Amino acid sequence: MKAIIFDGQLKIVDVPMPVPAPGEALIRVSMGGICNTDIEIMKGYLGFRGIIGHEFTGVVEETAGNVKAMAGKRVVGEINCGCGVCGTCRSGLEKHCPARTTLGISGRPGAFAEYTTLPVANLHEIPDGLSDEQAVFTEPLAAAFEILEQVSVRESQSVLVLGDGKLGILCALVLKLTGAHVALAGRHPDKLGIAACQGVSTVPVNDIPEGSAFDIVVEATGSTRGLESAMEYTRPRGTIILKSTVADNIPANLAPIVINEITVIGSRCGPFEPAIRALEHGSIDVRPLVTAVFSARDAGEAFRTAQKKGSLKVLVAFR
Repeated sequence: MKAIIFDGQLKIVDVPMPVPAPGEALIRVSMGGICNTDIEIMKGYLGFRGIIGHEFTGVVEETAGNVKAMAGKRVVGEINCGCGVCGTCRSGLEKHCPARTTLGISGRPGAFAEYTTLPVANLHEIPDGLSDEQAVFTEPLAAAFEILEQVSVRESQSVLVLGDGKLGILCALVLKLTGAHVALAGRHPDKLGIAACQGVSTVPVNDIPEGSAFDIVVEATGSTRGLESAMEYTRPRGTIILKSTVADNIPANLAPIVINEITVIGSRCGPFEPAIRALEHGSIDVRPLVTAVFSARDAGEAFRTAQKKGSLKVLVAFR
C-alpha cells in the first residue's frame, strides 16, 4: 500500500499492509488532516520516524479478536493506545499510560496511508450527516473540548485565546459555548474573521489594551514565546492553558507564575463525544477552516501549503 512517511524527509512509499492485532480494526483511510504536530515532527519533535498523521476518517474493513464487529462503519479514532493493564490505564487515564503508543506521533504507524489500525475501543462512528471534510476535525476539536474537562469556565469569566491558527480558532469556538467572555487574539485578519463570523470577539494581538488581565488565557500560538505572552495577560491567581507543541526549546522566566500565583495546565487530547455532537448539530462550523484538499499523491505540495503563512487546515484525500 502507499503511505506518507517521514524519515528525515517526507516521502510517498510502498509499505506492507498493516495487520490488526487482537482487539484492533483494519481501517481503510478516506481523509487525513495535517496538524501542526505533524509539521513539528518534521522539525524533530519527539524524534518520530515512520508513517505520520493522526487526524483521519476511514471505513472499517475488519476487526480482529473478540471485539465489536464494525465492518463498513465510517469512523474517526482516538490516537492514544494504552496498555490497558497498568494503574494509569485502570484509573481511566489511558492517554497517559507510560507504555502508550500514539498514532503517527510515538511508537505507532500513523494514518497517512491507505490503511491503518487502531483498537476498536478507540473508534467512534461518524454520523451519516457529516462529510469527511467535517469529521476529520474531530480529533483537533476534541483537543479544544479538553479544556472544559480540565477547568470550570463560568459565564462571568474573561477568557483570552492567543493564536489565530486552526487550534486557536477551535478553542475559541468551544469556549464561546460556555457563555464566558471570550476573545481571540491573532495577527491575521482573515483568520480572526472566521471566528468573528461565529460570534467570537476578536482583537489584533498588538491591540490588546495595555494592562489587560484575563481569568483564563489559552496559549495556542505554536510559538516558543507563547508562554511568555500568556503570563503577560493572566490576572493574579488566573489560569493558563498550554496547547502549543513545539520542537524548539527556549529559556523562559517563570518568576511571574510564582509571583502572581498563576495555575498552568498542560492540555492535550480530549473527548470525542462532545466534538462529534458539536459538528453534527452545527454549533461549531469547521468548514471555513479548510484551506485546501489534496490527493495523497500530492502529499509534498499539501505539506508545503500547510506550512505557508495564512494556511489553516490542509486535508489529504486517500479515496
